[in-house]
This record gives sequence, C-alpha cells and structure tokens, in this order.
Amino acid sequence: MMAGGGPIRTVVIAGGGMVAWGCAAALRRQLPALEVTVIPLPVAPGALADRIASTLPSIHDFHRDIGLGDYDPITRANCGFRAGTLFEGWVDGQGDYAHVYDRYGQQFGTTSFHNHWVRAARRGKIAPFDAHAPAAAMARAGRFLLPEQHPAGSPLAGFGFGLALDTVSYTAMLRAYAQHIGARERPATIAGVRLRGEDGFIEALALGDGGTIAADLFVDCTGPAALLRSELDEKFEDWSQWLPCDRVLMADAGVTEGQPLDRAIAHPAGWRWAAANPARTSHGLVYSSAHLTDAKAERTLRGSAGAEPGAPITLRQGRRPQPWLRNCVAIGDAAISLEPLEWTNLHLAHNAIDRLVAMLPDRDCAPVELWDFNRQCAAETDRLRDFLVLHYVASRRTDPFWRDLRSVAPPASLGHTLSLFGERGRLPFYEDETFTRDSWLAVLIGQGVLPRRIDPLIDAIPPEQSDRAMAAMRDGLAAIVPTLPTYPVFLRTLKGQAIR
Repeated sequence: MMAGGGPIRTVVIAGGGMVAWGCAAALRRQLPALEVTVIPLPVAPGALADRIASTLPSIHDFHRDIGLGDYDPITRANCGFRAGTLFEGWVDGQGDYAHVYDRYGQQFGTTSFHNHWVRAARRGKIAPFDAHAPAAAMARAGRFLLPEQHPAGSPLAGFGFGLALDTVSYTAMLRAYAQHIGARERPATIAGVRLRGEDGFIEALALGDGGTIAADLFVDCTGPAALLRSELDEKFEDWSQWLPCDRVLMADAGVTEGQPLDRAIAHPAGWRWAAANPARTSHGLVYSSAHLTDAKAERTLRGSAGAEPGAPITLRQGRRPQPWLRNCVAIGDAAISLEPLEWTNLHLAHNAIDRLVAMLPDRDCAPVELWDFNRQCAAETDRLRDFLVLHYVASRRTDPFWRDLRSVAPPASLGHTLSLFGERGRLPFYEDETFTRDSWLAVLIGQGVLPRRIDPLIDAIPPEQSDRAMAAMRDGLAAIVPTLPTYPVFLRTLKGQAIR
C-alpha cells in the first residue's frame, strides 16, 4: 500500500543524546497529540552535537519553546554560562581577539561603528576592535553578570550568551523532562531497517531484542552513521576542500573555577580548544591527518590538557543534500558533519528540530513540503560553512597546512563576502544567517582583514570626533567592569539564590 494521507500520529526517534531527547521534548510539548518513542542508542563518538559542551545563545530560545525555564539548566543540570570565544594565534604576529555575542561599538553618525575604527586603524595605533564590545571587556576580565541584571541604559544590558553544558547531567535532564511530558522510551538496539517496496518509505525498525517498531515518521539522531537515513540513500556533499580537518581528539580534565570565554588556539595542523563548565574542563584538538599523525596529536593534546585523550574521531565535513527524504528526517550529525569551531553543532540540530515541528507534513510526506525543509537547512548550513571557512582563509599563518588552505578558492558565496568587504567594509545580506553582522566583523577585523577604502558616509564626522567617541566607550567600560563579580562568584551566588 502506498503511503496514505492524514496526519502523522506516531514518531520514532533513534538516538540517546541531547539531540534525540531535545527532539522528543519539542515534539511532545508543541504537538501533544503525537505518540513519540525514543530508542536510546549510545551516543556515537562522532556525534559532536551530543558531545560538545559549549553552545550558542540560541539554546535559550529552544528551552523556552519546549517549556524549560531559563535557569533550569543551571540549577538542575549543573551548567554554566559562556560569553564567547577567545581566538589565539590565528594570525602570525598578531594578538588574540574575542568573538562575543554582542555589538562591537556603537553607531554614531550615519555609518557603522567599524568604519570609524578602520579609519582610525589606518591612521595609526588604535585599541583592539573588541575593546569596544561590552561583553568582551567583561569576559576578558573574568567577570560576569547577566544582561538583565545590569541597570537600564548600561552598555552591558543587551549582550547574548551561551551555556557551558555538563553534557551528562544536561542529557539526563532532557530525558527526564521528555518522559515527564509523555515521550516513551524503548530500550533496544537497531538490527535493521525495513522498507516498503512500493514507495521506499521506512515501514518499521527491526530491534535487537527480536521485536519491531513501526511509525509514521522516523527521526534519525544517531550521529554521522545515520543508521536510518543512510538506508534511503548515501548522497553527501563533501566540504573537505575548504574544511580539511578530518580528526578530532577530546579529553576531559578536572573541575576548574571556569571563565566566561572559551579558548580556540590555532595549531600548525588545525586548532585546539579549552572550555570549562562547572563539572569539568573540555579539551579538544581538531586537525588534518595529512599534516599531523594521530600519535603526535595525542601527545600534543595530552600535554596541553593534562589528561588522557580518547580515541581519534574521524570527521568528514559536509552535509546531506536531503536530510529529509520520504518519512525519515536526519537531525544533528546525521544530517551535517562539522568541526566544533564556533560551537554550532547543537545549534544546527535545534534549528532542524524547530523546522520539523513547524513544517510537519501529513503521512504522505509530500515532496514539495520536504523540499522546502531541505532548502532552508541547506541555506543555513551553507552560510555557516562560509563563516567557519572564513577563520581559515583569513589566517596568515605560514605553516604548510594553513598555506595549503589559502591556495584553495573559497566557496563562491564566501568569495563574494570577502570581495565586498575588501572594497569598502560592507557585508552582504543573507536571510539564513546564524551569526550576526557584528560576529562577521569580529572575525574579519580580529584576523586583520581590513577594507581598502572607507565608506564615504564617514566623512561627515571628523576623525578627532570619532577618536573621542571611541575613547569614551572604552572609558565607560573600564569604569563598569571592575564593579562586576568574578565569574565563579557570580555563578555560586546565582545557584544559591535559585535554590532558595
């Protein structure tokens, strides 16, 4: 029998990590008529959306959508906060820079702040671009206060922030919450996928205990292997020419007091990270196996982390052109595989879950509806790919790995962005941007990419007036930041208040 119409009533989710349980919670919370069953498979080593502890600010919107309170991850799952990432060593001979989720400077006159900064930089020495970002000034000093805790009118009253997850406790919280609102758990392994011969839809899963489970819709959250979705086709768009790092090593060290900035440190064959959460400090090394052996990579990470790394994870960067095909939709690393640069893995999974909820079709999964889901996913991920590639092509390191990368033409959309910015400091508009214009500026200017001409609109304001305005911004932040609590004190105080 061909797939019939009518509403989807039953959903099976394969996967046992943050992505699967978050998907179950979203479906049950927002579509309570659905019968949702989770097959809680062990998290695959390469399922980075389930394993990376740092998140983007968008996670708060996801929590509100599924009915969690803003402080639930802090008080119930031992999570912390993060203001952004400190990038170190990405350009030889140039200092570090902070990418935070905040405005960089404040517009005055008729043109963007960065044009004033660029004009000043061309005239001589200037304070770093991120010295004009309130959240960067706060986080560099190791201090923190939530934006709503600042008085109205404070320059720190509007920044964004992500979470530093205790991934074990956070997954347990999502699992308990999803079950509380009606998701069911079916412990089993998957022994096979049974397809209907007439239309190729998934009819049922064969389980390792000898049982089967059928559904109208199957959601694949099993990581890069995509145990369900791969049974329908193996099409994959490979991005390794632009993102050639094909290995990830991870290690966890002991608990530290933490800082509101993660660290992303460039390496001759890739980059490594250090990111603290209240439970542990996560370390990782992302590298190209063509430029660094696994054995040397393990020694490198062991030396920097002071902890024993796990086995190297093989990474093939790219995406499925059709994450949703027939009655199976791939979410997270089953749909797109990316290195954790800028911590986008869980963000992409959450956005796909949001689309799944908003665009749920009937049981026949009309191709025109799936096409639009896939189109939106592609537009988002392709632009995000550009943002990650930017970090590499804007680097001026001289190691062979970095030179090889710069010899490859970037994706056409990124090439256009670089050309447009290189002329007069302007950025194109894309509808499906993950990162704001200020984030693009943070990386471009942070890595020394400057336009060759200045926007003529800036001529209305004399350089001396711009200099005074920028100095006033820095002075204002210098007066505020020392009055804020240190990050460890802030976190302890917040948890104590929440418990009371």
